[in-house]
Amino acid sequence: MFNVSHLRCEYRINPIGLDVKSPRLSWQLQSDRRNCMQSAYQVQLSLTEDFDGITWDSGEISTDQSIHVELNHFQPSPVTRYYYRIRAWDDTGSDSDWSETAYFEMGLMDRHNKWKAEWITAQPIDDGDTSCPRMRRQFNVKQPVTSARIYVTALGLYELHMNNTRVGEDYFTPGWTSYRKRLQYQTYDVTHLLQDGQNILGAYLGDGWYRGYLGWNKEREIYGSTSALLLELHMKYADGSEEWILSGGDWTAAPSAIRMSDIYMGETYDAQMESDWSDSSQTNWAPVNVLDHPKDIIVAQENVPVTQVEQLQPIALLTTPQGDRVIDMGQNMVGWVRFSIQGKEGQTVELHHAEILDHQGNFYTNNLRAAKQCIRYTCKGDGVETFEPHFTFQGFRYVKLVGFPEHVCLDEFTGIVLHSNMEQIGQFSCSSPLVNQLHHNILWGQKGNFLDVPTDCPQRDERLGWTGDAQMFIRTSSYLMNTAPFFTKWLRDLEADQEKMAVFHSLFRI
Repeated sequence: MFNVSHLRCEYRINPIGLDVKSPRLSWQLQSDRRNCMQSAYQVQLSLTEDFDGITWDSGEISTDQSIHVELNHFQPSPVTRYYYRIRAWDDTGSDSDWSETAYFEMGLMDRHNKWKAEWITAQPIDDGDTSCPRMRRQFNVKQPVTSARIYVTALGLYELHMNNTRVGEDYFTPGWTSYRKRLQYQTYDVTHLLQDGQNILGAYLGDGWYRGYLGWNKEREIYGSTSALLLELHMKYADGSEEWILSGGDWTAAPSAIRMSDIYMGETYDAQMESDWSDSSQTNWAPVNVLDHPKDIIVAQENVPVTQVEQLQPIALLTTPQGDRVIDMGQNMVGWVRFSIQGKEGQTVELHHAEILDHQGNFYTNNLRAAKQCIRYTCKGDGVETFEPHFTFQGFRYVKLVGFPEHVCLDEFTGIVLHSNMEQIGQFSCSSPLVNQLHHNILWGQKGNFLDVPTDCPQRDERLGWTGDAQMFIRTSSYLMNTAPFFTKWLRDLEADQEKMAVFHSLFRI
């Protein structure tokens, strides 16, 4: 037995939206013979999954290389999907069958500075408004769609919806970059979300790192004062024609039920303001403003996205000496709590988050400094309501409940663990429970501090990508998880922000 498996392109399984000149392929060999070595390989590309016509063929290449294999003299076209398969020869000259078929899909590539869409932003309500706007565009689909892709980015954070369904599983997009010099865009396959006739494409906008609180000096709007959206929907029809839906002046915007959402402070949500994206009875939809902002700084997604990686169930409901009701998640985690409640119309409940209890067993938040880490939810009052935040995350083990009914059930609360979705590649265990616990703590430390950037802490008013913390931990983190895409993106941002004098001073700092 000798075969090729675990196909990867740029570290990923079937990636879409690539923006590289020559995609690199990697694979693993499986054999029932010990010390089996690859002596040669062959890669084929096709525009069809059945390989009815070969687009590119490497021929037999004599080498043992199977990691980061570049496709020499292959020039990919923008917004095109390529299927690939690989076979190999071992050191005895025996060849494998063709591997299973995988694919990669190119993004906008060299068209990144030729976006047809326009930056759009909601009309300001007042200077003190901290609510998150939402935007929408209605359009018709008149014939079968064979392919539909959304290319999108934002100043701030965005959450996309198509026909009242959330688009993708990514969070905190487009991520934290050196915003004045680099801004990532994401690509989504939305073919399955389109329907015949009328469709509605919508987006929420959040402050995020771009214009929310950042650092410990209670400063906001470090990078900019206006959140904005840039989006292109490319549709291909069965008859070969294409249609694009672009962000522009024909979109409308309205206030949303997200009254405030900040990475440090938490989120305030009024469910009484909820409405369907297609609700035509709303009268507060207003034309958007077109914003003049650069597009030539936009690059394709480089890091793996932040996703909901796992879920934790609470282990206890405590009553502290001070009389607070506190949920114990049993594990210090980063993310948020999804909860259900059957409350009265207009009833407001709060969740406060903390990492520890003090020596008396009371809820302790002094270490958070100015970070509130508070989720505030106002009920509609029409039955059981389930909620989870949109543009904030917390570092916590304990959750204090305020305003909830006298009797609550732990099954109504779920801890949602969020971090950059890196593939775990290393594990450790031994006969010592203490050493195993140390390894467990190290792994959860990585989960808690690898959320788009390598942070120093996930709870207080800091959460910054300090280079010292990452430098000390990078070897360990790379043993535990595939951190290559994560650090590729972050190091390019560091390079973009470097100045010659700053580098000189850091080298000679005492």
